[in-house]
This record gives sequence, C-alpha cells and structure tokens, in this order.
Amino acid sequence: MKILDWYILKRYLFTFTMMLLLFIPIGITVHLAEKIGKILEQDVPLNEVLWYLLDFTIYFAHLLFPLFLFLSVIWFTSKLANNTEIIAFLSSGVSFTRFLRPYLIGSSIVAILAIILGLFLAPKASEGFNDFSFKYFKTGKSAVENRNVFKQINDNEIVYVSRFDVKNSIGHDFTLEHFEGNELKYKISASNIKYVEADTTYRLTNYVKRDILEREDELEIIKTKDTLFTFQVDDLIPEVYAAETKMYGELKRFIEKEKMSGSSNVGRFQLVLYRKWSLPASVFILTIIAVAVSSMKRRGGMGVNLAVGICIAMVFVFFDKIFGVMAEQSDFSPLVAVWFPNVIFGILAAYLLYNAKR
Repeated sequence: MKILDWYILKRYLFTFTMMLLLFIPIGITVHLAEKIGKILEQDVPLNEVLWYLLDFTIYFAHLLFPLFLFLSVIWFTSKLANNTEIIAFLSSGVSFTRFLRPYLIGSSIVAILAIILGLFLAPKASEGFNDFSFKYFKTGKSAVENRNVFKQINDNEIVYVSRFDVKNSIGHDFTLEHFEGNELKYKISASNIKYVEADTTYRLTNYVKRDILEREDELEIIKTKDTLFTFQVDDLIPEVYAAETKMYGELKRFIEKEKMSGSSNVGRFQLVLYRKWSLPASVFILTIIAVAVSSMKRRGGMGVNLAVGICIAMVFVFFDKIFGVMAEQSDFSPLVAVWFPNVIFGILAAYLLYNAKR
C-alpha cells in the first residue's frame, strides 16, 4: 500500500474513532441527566448503573453508526480539500477512482466492525439496556408491553390476554382454547396469569376450565391454581424489543416461530433482521457520497460541506424511518423498506461520483 493510501486510511479511521469518542460521552451525559432522578429514587446499585451505561454506549453507537461515519468522512475530506491536498494528489496523475481506493478499504474495515456489532455485541447490549429500563424506569401503565394479544401458540391451542405487565410477568384476562381438528375440546380462563420463575409454573387466579363433552360440559372452578403450559412467557407475549436482543440464527428461528403463530409483530422483527446486512452496505454508499460532496474546495469552506452533509444525512434517516414505520404498521415488505433507502442513495452516490470525476 502506498503512502497516499496509508495517509488517507489513517485519517479515515482516526476521524471516525474520534467522532465516536466525541459524541458518545455527550449522548451518555444527556441520557444520564434525563434518568438520574429515577435511578436515585430506585436506589439502583452502582455496578448495575455502570453496566447499563456500557450497554447504552453500544446501543447508541450501533443506532447512529452510519451518521457518525458520514460526518467524519465529510469532515476530514473537507480539510484535505481546503488544504489543496486533493488537488495535489490529482495533479500528480492519480485518478479520482484511485484516490477513492483507501476510502473503500476503510469502508470495508468499518463494515466488518458493523457486522460484528450487529450480529454479536448489539443484541446483548440491547437486552441489558431494555431489561434495565423495564426494571427501573417503567411503572404503571408504561410497564404494559402489549394489549389485546390473540395468537396461536401451536397446532392445537390459541391464547388471549388483554394486556401483559412485563415488569411483573402478569397477564390479565387470560384465555386458552384447545382444538382437535376444528372441534373445541376445552377452554381455560382466568382473571390473571402470573409466571413463577422459581419453579417455571404459571399461577392462575379465578381459574375456570370447561371441558366440551357430547352431552353436557364439565366445569372445574378453582380460586388459585399453579399449572404447567407448553408455551413460555416469550411465546405468550413477545416484547416489542425481543428481536433486538437475539443473535442472527436465533432471530431467524424466532421469526419463523412468530409467523407460525400469526404474530402481528413479524414485520418489526424482520426489519431488525434485514438491517443487520443493510447497515454495512450503507457504510460504502455514505462514504462515496461524503467523498463526492466534500472533495472539492468550496468558497464557504468546511461549513458548506458539513451543511450539505447534514441535510443528506437527515434525508437518509427520514427515508429509513418512514419506510420502517410503513413495514411495521402495514403489509409493506420489510425487505423493501430496509433496502430502498440504500438503493436510492446508491443511485445518488453514483451520480455524485460521476460528477466528481469530471
């Protein structure tokens, strides 16, 4: 690798690292200032707070990974342009395509980091971040994760709960119907169902079981009953953030299971799955756009390049959020929702690169 490649690659990686080190403490400070009252009120142990902040750091970095990269590339490339270093490179006979090579090498390194972060580190961090939030920050109605859940948990059984308290593992207005073929065999209902983690049983309050017989139904009524079911708590009410906490293989199996059960959150889960691969692709696209936008020396200096870059970044985020919401709330394809912004901005990258070469 030549001196030019090393020079740009080191600036690429150094600026991106410094951008992370600059913005992450700001994010932690703002978030901690918002939550410090509840943390002190709940008397949270210091070690749990430190682990929570570490999980938040990884969660926050993964969430804004492309934007940090985009702004860092614009920043240091604009400095190269203002110092007329890019003009010197190109005047020495280096083509613009050759000039772009160290950027693509740097993008490959960052994309690999994004894959590692998305497949392994981010799920664990998301689990710790959300568990801490539900344990200490969610109270009252805010602890209710889902309402009016009606789903098939296996080939023969359907369950319903009106709402589920994640913090206390309690479901309200529980009903289970057992079918054989198209025929209802028995129905279990209870005012509450609570998962008892100590012995992995379910405690039902105001338990009623109705066996459907040919001549006359049989009723079993018990005030409180501890029993076993074939489903787990996640099968009963999967949290909306469940997909974010699972490794790639586990997430694929989870989605297949949710499809079989008729879950309404499948689109949300598929978005998380597809983004694990669209994020690394966006690294290359945003890098090319950033270089094309900031490689020319402008009268307004770096400020103009940063302003243009921030506008492009905001449009990228807008597209990503709009199509994400469409996939979550409708039958719009999650695959299209995830990759459409990359396709649009990929076309933009090709157009800007063509004009930059000229």
